[in-house]
Amino acid sequence: GWSFSMGSAYQFHSWRVFVIVCALPCVSSVVALTFMPESPRFLLEVGKHDEAWMILKQIHDTNMRARGQPEKVFTVNRIKTPKQIDELIEIESDTGTWYRRCFVRIRTELYAIWLTFMRCFNYPVKDNTIKLTAVWFTLSFGYYGLSVWFPDVIKHLQSDQYASQVKHFRNEEVSHFVFNFTLENQIHSNGEYINDRFIMMKFKSVTFEDSLFKNCVFEDITSLNTYFRNCTFVNTTFYNTDLEQYKFVDSELINCTFFHIRTGCQISFDDDYSAYWIYFVNFLGTLAVLPGNIVSALLMDRIGRLTMLGGSMVLSGISCFFLWFGTSESMMIGMLCLYNGLTISAWNSLDVITVELYPTDRRATGFGFLNALCKAAAVLGNLIFGSLVGITKAIPILLASTVLVCGGLVGLRLPDTRTQVLM
Repeated sequence: GWSFSMGSAYQFHSWRVFVIVCALPCVSSVVALTFMPESPRFLLEVGKHDEAWMILKQIHDTNMRARGQPEKVFTVNRIKTPKQIDELIEIESDTGTWYRRCFVRIRTELYAIWLTFMRCFNYPVKDNTIKLTAVWFTLSFGYYGLSVWFPDVIKHLQSDQYASQVKHFRNEEVSHFVFNFTLENQIHSNGEYINDRFIMMKFKSVTFEDSLFKNCVFEDITSLNTYFRNCTFVNTTFYNTDLEQYKFVDSELINCTFFHIRTGCQISFDDDYSAYWIYFVNFLGTLAVLPGNIVSALLMDRIGRLTMLGGSMVLSGISCFFLWFGTSESMMIGMLCLYNGLTISAWNSLDVITVELYPTDRRATGFGFLNALCKAAAVLGNLIFGSLVGITKAIPILLASTVLVCGGLVGLRLPDTRTQVLM
């Protein structure tokens, strides 16, 4: 929402404020972590059994109050102690100095991490890891690939519609006329402009081809996507304009004068509607995530994790496929909102399933590996979709739809964890 406001009102002038606002959730999380208890398993590993027992009792009492059973007593009196973390052990031959001790410790820790990672591919979680890898990769590839580049799909749709409405003017002969209004989405060919004045006006997507400008004056001109191709300028003056050299393509300038040329684009974001539109599309797509979060929170335990995961991915793949048939901006944005709302339910259920499928000693490692894979898939999706979206919208949409449906079908093959006790 803040990005949307920046695009329409602040025009990027307050990007520092935007960065500060984005940093506030991170700072709040750091503050909240100071009030959060340590993991009971970690406390057991370092020998703090009493503190671990108290935290487990606190979790139990909080859950029982939430379930309306505050009188239920925490009856656990024996906790299985995991293998404690080894302290630094000095091996005289290898750790005679402090930096050798540090090196051995780091090497030992990395080796332990590698062993834990490899255990995610051992029985009994090997099949689950492979299936989860496929689901995480396909969901991230399809979601981030399409969502990030969807505004560009809308932009290309707008460009095609804009190009279809271009107006052509041929063989114009205009003399002693004052142009003081905006010219937009026009092509002027084989025209002659004699003793004309172009004063305080805007050119937006205007092209002059094979035209002659003689004894003309261009003053206080701003332009966007405007070019003069194979034109001839004779005794023409340019004052306070942004008509730089690159806008004169294969043109000839004879006895012309340039004063106070302004470099860069002078069109504001209010004039360039596409810049505002990118923020608006992202705003609506993000807003559609809210009802998806609410629905997934209410139905997670009712319909089951697998049903929500597989159903959401398949339905989002189908909704993505129908983007191919979008012929208007409103239809495309509506399908985007539906797509984002369905996909977020898959993300929520996938997080729960991943946590519940791994035993405690492999849970963090497995979840971290899958998240890293998710980011790699997102980068790959952006690269592939970015290279294809400028060619045709059909390939990215069909690719995302196919990937999501296949991932959803794989997700339905995962074991149901709704009624299982966590390992």
